[in-house]
Amino acid sequence: MSATDYEIVIGLEVHAQLTTASKLFCGCRTLFGAAANTQVCPVCLGLPGVLPVINHAAVLLTVRTAMALGCAIADVTKFDRKHYFYPDLPKNFQTSQYDQPLSHDGSLTVTVEDRQSIVRIKRIHLEEDAGKLVHQEGAGYSLVDYNRTGIPLMEIVTEPDIRSSDEAYEFLVKLKSILEYLQVSNCNMEEGSLRCDANISLRPRGAATLGTKAEIKNLNSFKAVKQALDYEACRQAEALIAGNRVIQETRLWDSVRQVTESMRSKEEAHDYRYFPEPDLMPIMLPAQVLDGIRAALPELPEAKRKKFVEEYGLSAYDAAVITAQREVANYFEAVTDLCKEPKTAANWIMGDLLAMVNEKKIPIGACGFLPADLADILLAIKKATISAKMGKELLREAVETGKKPAVIIREKGLAQITDESALDTIVERVLLAHPKALEDLRAGKAASMGFLVGQVMKASLGTANPQIVNGLLRKRAFPEG
Repeated sequence: MSATDYEIVIGLEVHAQLTTASKLFCGCRTLFGAAANTQVCPVCLGLPGVLPVINHAAVLLTVRTAMALGCAIADVTKFDRKHYFYPDLPKNFQTSQYDQPLSHDGSLTVTVEDRQSIVRIKRIHLEEDAGKLVHQEGAGYSLVDYNRTGIPLMEIVTEPDIRSSDEAYEFLVKLKSILEYLQVSNCNMEEGSLRCDANISLRPRGAATLGTKAEIKNLNSFKAVKQALDYEACRQAEALIAGNRVIQETRLWDSVRQVTESMRSKEEAHDYRYFPEPDLMPIMLPAQVLDGIRAALPELPEAKRKKFVEEYGLSAYDAAVITAQREVANYFEAVTDLCKEPKTAANWIMGDLLAMVNEKKIPIGACGFLPADLADILLAIKKATISAKMGKELLREAVETGKKPAVIIREKGLAQITDESALDTIVERVLLAHPKALEDLRAGKAASMGFLVGQVMKASLGTANPQIVNGLLRKRAFPEG
């Protein structure tokens, strides 16, 4: 058999840190970057005699996500203890959910090369995060920071429905966008707010039975997920073709060497000795609470894309780019409401503005350049107060300095000259200075027009309206025509 005779089967486990101010079972803050072991208390450290108290906001955010992904919400849900020993787990068990998760049976449709695939979501449940091991090079020991212990995580588990690394990548991109629109997580992978483990196995094409899977951890970007899955698919295919057995195990992705490495044998559910958490009561959400969450769901990326195409006339590509990030989509709508020029607004946002905020590595909402500022520039161009070229220079200066466009126009005298009599004086002066160019224009040499317009723009310090200048030059060159 060859590699093409095998089908790739992938399932994902995505952990998203919820946007709560406090931890899942105590009042400790969820601040990122605080000094080690300063955001802890007896509850999240698992000291004797303490009792956990559920964070209601975390439950509601998870329900919000489950509804957006079409999941059924459990009538009764409970927490369980997942037992394992590791230095970053002070209680020697993790409070998670096992047989009665908060939600189940949802789906998300992904598109790769115009082919749609439905990825079923097996469950979405709540659990607490563990601490963080800090490995000091050359020290011979590791330290533990327990600040993350007890941070509320939402785990989204898919069925093994994904058939390629491209599908896995697109699923994660689309899921991240939905989570951002819902404002349930900031999805910052660098801070550990969004993490993903990938399970992958191979089976002969046409077979119904799943192959032996490997779980890949240490994936800190969507690109890493794709690269690790591609590598692991090749590794498993080579093993099967050679007649060897694939071992069920957990493997780590080495982004430097671009390989997966064996970490430990993969645990089964019984290895964790799950049992119900005796210190937390089961949760039953009233119908009116669920109805309120459902009614408050925002417009999601798919619906916005459709609206931007049908109502604003954007291309499918432009709509996809604009709606990929919630902040950008909202920014676009705000600009469009003010200037009534959706296509122009989309071009400026996707081009110059996003290039500048990406260069600064900040979100569009943090750049200080408001939708009203961009709308002012676009309206000034539309009214011929400034040229498009001036507008781009104005945009950059406004973003860099924080000044309002109107202030910069006034301070620098950038307002475009549209008064014909004032411009005619400049045109006359330019023609007297360049008689040869005037002769060439009359002789039909088109390049002369560009030269003369350029000279007028130079003489007016770039403030002349090019269209009016063009007309005035023609009148002077061809007074009878």
